[in-house]
Amino acid sequence: MSNIRIPEIPASVSELIRRAEEDCQPAFACVEAIERVNTHRVVRAFQEYRVAARHFAPTTGYGYDDIGRDTLSRLFAFVFGTEDALVRPQIVSGTHALALCLYGILRPGDAMLAAAGKPYDTLEEVIGLAGQPGNGSLRDLGVEYREVSLRPDGEIDMEAVLKQLAPAVKLVLIQRSRGYDWRPSLSVGQIDAAIERIHSVRPDVCVMVDNCYGEFTDAREPNADLLAGSLIKNPGGGLAPTGGYVAGKRAFVEKVACRLTSPGIGAEVGSYAGSYQPFYQGLFLAPHTVAQAVKSAILAARAFEMLGFAVNPAWDAPRNDVIEAIRFDDAEKLIAFCQAIQMCSPVDSEAIPEPWDMPGYQDPVIMAAGTFVSGASIELSADAPIRPPFIGYLQGALTYAHGRLGIEGAIALLMEKGLLQL
Repeated sequence: MSNIRIPEIPASVSELIRRAEEDCQPAFACVEAIERVNTHRVVRAFQEYRVAARHFAPTTGYGYDDIGRDTLSRLFAFVFGTEDALVRPQIVSGTHALALCLYGILRPGDAMLAAAGKPYDTLEEVIGLAGQPGNGSLRDLGVEYREVSLRPDGEIDMEAVLKQLAPAVKLVLIQRSRGYDWRPSLSVGQIDAAIERIHSVRPDVCVMVDNCYGEFTDAREPNADLLAGSLIKNPGGGLAPTGGYVAGKRAFVEKVACRLTSPGIGAEVGSYAGSYQPFYQGLFLAPHTVAQAVKSAILAARAFEMLGFAVNPAWDAPRNDVIEAIRFDDAEKLIAFCQAIQMCSPVDSEAIPEPWDMPGYQDPVIMAAGTFVSGASIELSADAPIRPPFIGYLQGALTYAHGRLGIEGAIALLMEKGLLQL
């Protein structure tokens, strides 16, 4: 038997969590109201397309007329309020979904504009900001990259964005979540306002939103030309075993589909020999699962704030994704925090995560993810680049009770190691 265990929870930690929970009740009520709205819309989609057992059946070969695949895409389009969607197990990650959009829309001589600062680390090699020349990045293909930093208050600098909208700019990227930055994530309202202003100047430009970590945290999704994300994050509800999605205007989704397969084939092919049921059931559960994760993040924010740590967002701030950033200002505390989350996991709890040079990242990264689906960040997990000011990013929790346990365990382990006093 392993001697790895959930740290003993001192009475002082239990009392801290109890007081934090009391403070969080109004914020929890807001999250639950959003969950009800989103659940209603999801169920309405299932009814609209008459989902039945036949939609879960596997297919093989080319997958022509795959009713399970095609109906799943229609559900996403309905739920996200878009003209079309491409939902596929063959999209291996959020980065893959985003890259498909970039390669599908942009052509040699075009330019892309990142309107919310530098994108998430894993897109740097896709764009050509890092990595070896000649690996097929957008820069290799003659696509220019432009970037506008967010304003100091975390808002999109619209004046600077509009000045950058030269005719060569064919795609504007807005990242909804914070990535590895110490800033608020962007709200649906902020994103929609930015899209409206961009289209007032350039109605032809494709405004694409990296929607990862944000789905179902609001009562609606951004009104973008393209939305992209991963199914092992929010919209898979903790059940989808793999996959990603692209949703938006039909003309743009068709271009992305041709990049996923080939021109002339597009979205017409693509089989899946496993059952589609986890994807359907995951979407059904997604509003509830996301609400559990957001409530866990709110509790973490309040508890660590009470302990004197800087957190972002604050426990009572609006929520635009499932991520809670906690600044430790010390590498040892950050590593211990991530190790405690792993220790409190149902899978691989005996593993002790350590920082390593993970592909696609520019700093050593520590990742705690004792998850049923490998790498699923809608399940309780934590990760961080090992660089000052040593910020840990907590996300996910299939159940609030498990999120609560992970927070208790993290505080207890920091105390056990002599890194925190209460």
